Amino acid sequence: QDNGFEQFIINYCNEKLQQIFILMTLKEEQEEYVREGIQWTPVEFFDNSIICNLIENSTCGVLAMLDEECRRPGVVNEDTFLTKLNQLFATHKHYESKETQNARHVMDATLPSHCFRIHHYAGKVTYNVTGFIEKNNDLLFRDLSQAMWASRHELLRSLFPEGDPKKVSLKVPPTAGFQFKASVATLMKNLYSKNPNYIRCIKPNETKTAMLFTPELVLAQIRYLGLMENVRVRRAGYAFRQLYDSFLQRYKMLSHQTWPRWTGNDREGTKVLLADVAVPPEELAFGHTKIFIRSPRTLFDLERRRQQRVSELATLIQKTFRGWRCRTQYQLMRKSQILISAWFR
Repeated sequence: QDNGFEQFIINYCNEKLQQIFILMTLKEEQEEYVREGIQWTPVEFFDNSIICNLIENSTCGVLAMLDEECRRPGVVNEDTFLTKLNQLFATHKHYESKETQNARHVMDATLPSHCFRIHHYAGKVTYNVTGFIEKNNDLLFRDLSQAMWASRHELLRSLFPEGDPKKVSLKVPPTAGFQFKASVATLMKNLYSKNPNYIRCIKPNETKTAMLFTPELVLAQIRYLGLMENVRVRRAGYAFRQLYDSFLQRYKMLSHQTWPRWTGNDREGTKVLLADVAVPPEELAFGHTKIFIRSPRTLFDLERRRQQRVSELATLIQKTFRGWRCRTQYQLMRKSQILISAWFR
């Protein structure tokens, strides 16, 4: 019920993870259909970039304002920090405080005067500003780092590289919020370079009891995990997509026109192949570079036919080899028999 600085940066990380999930599973999915020229009705979903920008903007974000207050000379307290946020985000639709509510003539007894509220993707969260500045300034003094680095113990020296006199910086040490933001940025860069697979865990009830599902709890998790939009995009779209050349190489043995070799372009070959195996036209969409198949059932059927055809081709190869081996052996035996008969006569 009482959320401070720690919960704020945790929720900021959750927003960034949700953002990468949206970009990689919803936005890119729909953009691929547009790139490939597929007829497509866009599915509406909420992009939480506006919330991430509210927190992490380097000039006017919440973390930037917190750092500015921490470094400002003179008397610094959470009241001045909250006042600055109220002025900066007075019209922001994802930020509210007692002052912004009063300006909008909103009566809300659940929001105290020393708190602000952010409308996160998963819901509204109220943060108590008490302790924000102190916790953001929770830094290790430079002389302590130098003392640790001067130790003869190798582990201590490795844990405090900033204490090295050759690396001494006269800049103000980074705040806790700045370090966390940099750490999140590194994590995002690493995740963007990967091809992620998502496993979503749903907590069925609050008491961890077997065979008990609380519908309200499960539904809330499904909503804030973004699964509703994901399912809508998947149902409206195509379950499978592959480049034409890869698809043709894998399934070309299913058609006599494309097997063993297709001389035309890959897209035409794919069309001929799918026409021969009688896949319904409504199951297919031909993009600029890829073939799209709507139902997994169609793909499973293609795989089943391919396995059957591979077995038939393997049998044909075995039959041909055995026939060649037997004919070769028969020819050798026949030559030997004629030679023996000739010498005998």
